[in-house]
Amino acid sequence: MILTAALGIPLLGALALAFWPRWQEQQARVFAIITAVVPLLLMLWSWVRFDPSGPLFQLVEEVEWVPSLGMGFRLGVDGIALAIATMSALLFTAAAAYPVDTKGMPRQYYAWVLFLESVSLGVFLSLDLLLFYVFFDLNLVGMYFLIGRWGHGRPQYSALKFFLYTLLGSLALLLAILGLYLASEPRTFDMRELIAQQPLAGVAPAAGLVLLGFVLGFAIKTPLVPFHTWLPQAHVDAPAPASAILAGVLLKMGTFGLIRIPYSMMRQTFADYALWLAILAVISILYGAVVALGQGDLKRRIAYTSINHMGYTVLGIAVAGALLEGSETARQLALTGATIEMVAHGLITGSLFLIAGSFWERGKSYDMDYYGGLGAKAPMMTGLTALAAFASLGLPGLAGFVAEFHIFVGTFGVYPWLAGIALLGILITAALFLQMLQRLFFGKLPPQWSGFPDLRVSEWTVLGVLLAFVVIIGVYPSFLIDIIEPTSRWLVGAG
Repeated sequence: MILTAALGIPLLGALALAFWPRWQEQQARVFAIITAVVPLLLMLWSWVRFDPSGPLFQLVEEVEWVPSLGMGFRLGVDGIALAIATMSALLFTAAAAYPVDTKGMPRQYYAWVLFLESVSLGVFLSLDLLLFYVFFDLNLVGMYFLIGRWGHGRPQYSALKFFLYTLLGSLALLLAILGLYLASEPRTFDMRELIAQQPLAGVAPAAGLVLLGFVLGFAIKTPLVPFHTWLPQAHVDAPAPASAILAGVLLKMGTFGLIRIPYSMMRQTFADYALWLAILAVISILYGAVVALGQGDLKRRIAYTSINHMGYTVLGIAVAGALLEGSETARQLALTGATIEMVAHGLITGSLFLIAGSFWERGKSYDMDYYGGLGAKAPMMTGLTALAAFASLGLPGLAGFVAEFHIFVGTFGVYPWLAGIALLGILITAALFLQMLQRLFFGKLPPQWSGFPDLRVSEWTVLGVLLAFVVIIGVYPSFLIDIIEPTSRWLVGAG
């Protein structure tokens, strides 16, 4: 019952905060941190128990729900799900621990954070298609309230746009799920059975329409260009920990969903359209980098880099599914790289958004030109921001390089011309992050920042833990690759 406990404990913690009114600010925060740590410990224990040489899905927990419809409460992990779920649990712990203005509503704020942790982990741990959809949709509720009640700027507008836009994607996803379910025989929502059945193989054009529904739903969540317009404003107006969760966890539901459902359950159809998905990914890579370079708003710049980096992830997934046979080694590298990119992006961009929150707390502005010359006044902030920026631009020795190297090696083996075009994104990303560091920390110090405070212990401790894993993955990636690789090898048919 490890996985059920990983979902249930934060949900119970959220209920305790929501319905017990006698919580002080510090009490609610400490309780939320302790509660958020429990799923992290359970995921680490799952990591220890996971056998890379064992069956594809392990630690399976299953209870029949509506047997006549093939519905059940089914949880389990493969290597990809385990890696992403563990990263997500770590990021939720960091979000709960990072200082934030709760606007006099600490128990409500932390209750929504814990609720969001429960349903987010549910997406990655589900082995039932309908259960996956339920958790996928409930994420909208938690993030809507975190942005709308604790954001700044135009939070209600941003929260509503986020909710309606991503709900549209969820409706397309639901239709696609029903199409896949009705094609199965016997009818079931069990993901393991659907992967084995491949129910829409050779059924055109119905298979193409179902794939379109899945791609639309997950492209909005990821997001890919041109379905990205909800993202920048939602990030800018959200409180920093919510931005970290949105970028680090919720965006991964789109790319993870692509792997778990259409890639795994519709292999033939996915292969037929993989090139178009890869082209869309490259467009997102270049568009996200170019537009990010033009942003003077710190948070908006980081938000557009998410579009760029999630483009790399989708490129790896598309390359991995491009062929039913042939180039297995290249395709496996691409899928392994896409998974590492999800983990790395969660840690790196989550850290960058938390740092942006520290800027907001001190200056009430994300305008980079409002700062400048802070390197001598805030050396800890400068160092950690530089580390996160270098990791995001793909510097060797850090997690981003490991991910992108796998993706590009795999892409060169299948679509070499697309890999050449996508490499331009790395160059632009390097420019935008170096310029960001120059505008924030170098040059002349404005007079109003003569007393600019450096990161507090509670801030640099959280950032230090997240970025320590970025360095560890960059220097010693085998502990992560060993978990992911057997699953990616199985999915591409190489083993």
